[in-house]
Amino acid sequence: MTEKIEKLKQVLSETETIVIGAGSGLSTSAGFTYSGERFEKYFSDFAVKYGFHDMYSGGFTPFESLEEHWAYWSRYIMINRYMDPPKPVYKDLFSLVKDKDYFVITTNVDHCFQKAGFDKNRLFYTQGDYGLFQCSEPCHEETYDNEKQIRAMWEFRDEMKVPTELVPRCPVCGKPMSMNLRADHTFVTEKGWYKASKQYEKFLQTRNIIKSGEQEGDGKVLFLELGVGGNTPRIIKYPFWQMTEKNPNAGYACINFGEAVVPLKIEKQSICINDDIGEVLKKMV
Repeated sequence: MTEKIEKLKQVLSETETIVIGAGSGLSTSAGFTYSGERFEKYFSDFAVKYGFHDMYSGGFTPFESLEEHWAYWSRYIMINRYMDPPKPVYKDLFSLVKDKDYFVITTNVDHCFQKAGFDKNRLFYTQGDYGLFQCSEPCHEETYDNEKQIRAMWEFRDEMKVPTELVPRCPVCGKPMSMNLRADHTFVTEKGWYKASKQYEKFLQTRNIIKSGEQEGDGKVLFLELGVGGNTPRIIKYPFWQMTEKNPNAGYACINFGEAVVPLKIEKQSICINDDIGEVLKKMV
């Protein structure tokens, strides 16, 4: 394992262009766990009433009222979006790539990259952002920053309801707001999402990682995949594999505890490390 970490450190130091693909495993390594002690600290009252034992399951629970729904979600958003992660994993990653020509594509919605110092113009959050509201209908394609409203609801965190006047409603149609998360057909992809998507595509093209209209290129690049599981492989994992296969100057690295795998076609171009991401990055800093 030490040999692979040293090899990745060397490749990282020698490669100017880095494309980072990040999944939930990266935030888990940083301490953003959705069950266990952290869940009990903030949601034990909801667990007693409804019987769920992790935050993810709680998100699908049909609460008795909108006031209770937002009591749950305001805590959820506050601790996973506006609080910093317990461990410095994102900051360690930033220290390794801050002087590189990098771009980040991620399915995470907790905004940890930007909080750690990453340039917002080099980030593409494909699945939404805990920090944004949208109309639940939706009646229009726009999102709204929710920090002020979430912090107001957080003041009632010792209760299982927020005041009715704090329940967020659409400023256009008056229907309840929802989170800007890609969960179903109602997900809003507004101008900020499309801008980030185009910036990512432009990065790949201008560094000759891909050619316009084709998934091929010959620019030297390292695809660094961190904590990407099997839930949405078509967003990061499969494209990274395909671009590596079609580019003789590309390298692929995967750090993923329990899921560090690679196709045989790109095995010689790859470094797979089956370990905790935070522990690996700590050894590389």
